Amino acid sequence: MELKKLGKYFILMFAVSFLLVNWNEVSWVFNYKAVSAVLSDFFQKDSLVIATDSFNANQNELTEFQYSTKEDCLEIPKIEVLVPLTFVEDPQEEELHKALDKGVVHFPNSALPGEPGRTIILGHSAIHNWPKTKHAWVFTYLNELSEGDEIFVYFNHRKYPYFVTKKTFLDKGEEFIENTLTNSENVLLLISCWPPGKDIQRIAVEAALNK
Repeated sequence: MELKKLGKYFILMFAVSFLLVNWNEVSWVFNYKAVSAVLSDFFQKDSLVIATDSFNANQNELTEFQYSTKEDCLEIPKIEVLVPLTFVEDPQEEELHKALDKGVVHFPNSALPGEPGRTIILGHSAIHNWPKTKHAWVFTYLNELSEGDEIFVYFNHRKYPYFVTKKTFLDKGEEFIENTLTNSENVLLLISCWPPGKDIQRIAVEAALNK
């Protein structure tokens, strides 16, 4: 019993001596404000790690696609098309026609390139050998595309590769937005008048995102 008492006394004296010698370093433990700050900092760091992991996941998803120095544009190697891609907020026909003079146009409210959903791009077509003015010719040879042909969309300095899956012909006035052309998650639709230079029907070339 005496040995146990001496052991407890020794431990107590050692602890007191340790605190006295190292008081400047350990005194904060007895300050509830300091302890609270340390705990708060710990949990904030934990939250920061979670947020950072989420950010990195988004960045990894973005960097799946090749970086490009090109401005927003559409490239179709088979029919030798490389044309600016413009974006408009107003889907009114007058605004779309103004934008089509500058290149091809992303249809408002459709998915942005690379996003889940259907990305719809509109372009003019003209009779064969039409002068290359005001981009009236860009989709003239759209019908020559066949399954497996490559299409590249450059958006926000990322290169999104697509491959053609099928073509669809629509009657004039048919709602291609609501028309169920595909069940794919990431789809590109190139829409133009058909036949070229005539406003009778619509041609829709569908392409799937190549992830």
